[in-house]
Amino acid sequence: MAGSNFVDYVKIFARSGHGGAGSCHFRREKFVAFGGPDGGDGGKGGSIVLQGDRQYWTLIHLKYQRHQFAEDGECGHGARSTGKDARDIVIPVPLGTVARRVVEHEDGSITNEYVGEVTADGERLVLLKGGRGGLGNWHFKTSTNQAPRYAQPGEEGDEGAFILELKVLADVGLVGFPNAGKSTLLSVVSAAKPKIADYAFTTLEPNLGIVEVRDHKSFVMADIPGIIEGAHEGRGLGTRFLRHIERNSVLLFMVPADSDDVARDYEVLLGELTQYNPELLDKQRLLAVTKCDMLDDELMAQMQPHLPEGVPTVFISSVSGLNIARLKDMLWEALQK
Repeated sequence: MAGSNFVDYVKIFARSGHGGAGSCHFRREKFVAFGGPDGGDGGKGGSIVLQGDRQYWTLIHLKYQRHQFAEDGECGHGARSTGKDARDIVIPVPLGTVARRVVEHEDGSITNEYVGEVTADGERLVLLKGGRGGLGNWHFKTSTNQAPRYAQPGEEGDEGAFILELKVLADVGLVGFPNAGKSTLLSVVSAAKPKIADYAFTTLEPNLGIVEVRDHKSFVMADIPGIIEGAHEGRGLGTRFLRHIERNSVLLFMVPADSDDVARDYEVLLGELTQYNPELLDKQRLLAVTKCDMLDDELMAQMQPHLPEGVPTVFISSVSGLNIARLKDMLWEALQK
């Protein structure tokens, strides 16, 4: 979105460095007859490497640095001196970054081939390896060739376009229609300060918060921007943020108490996730009926038979604090399974 600091998709062009050429050199010193070959090896070209960094939450730093070029390795020298290796280009990325290489085929088609993903702090993923340095001529000396006049050229580097896509890593993902109370819940159970307002789509980027449970335990909760019916077809904010739900261990569905049909809204949300990726059905699910400060015990009891079957359900209110502690315990228990 214009003006947003959250970027979860970027295309870069990268080039690794060429290896330095080996040296074809002969020892030339006073009083040393027939010094022989002593050409050193070339240095290695720089590689292009992604490295996970938990301090990063977005790919915005690559939005204006889309060209990543590594330097070439130095050539070898005499006296068997090896050329200097080029420095690798190490690109810090947030945890949950997936890399795909853009490949153009002979028939003109283009595919994005999976390279790998970075999911841990400090984890490295090599996009392009730098070229190896060439061997100097002293390697090629034999009993029948005492003065080889040949050294290897450096190995060429590689280049290509890559798509980097961020899928937010969180333990619990909040799933619901706009204005279901997701941002309010996150602001109550964590120190996160998402934007909260009484109109649809106030959340235009995922927000993360650390939720503390009993005995100094904690988990990460993600507020995913609101889904509407037809999101998998591109309606509303479309599938732009559905990818972030793929990385959540537990999904907390949220439907407000003033819904005309809580069970139907839950099924619609579940259907959108299924249409996007059927594997999301394998994740553990809980349902929170939100904004229950407007209900009394009698009304909650009347709603109970009309709730969806087979999913643990809790009535909550982020405003009054109703069942918030119980919800955190339920989520923690689900995460342990």
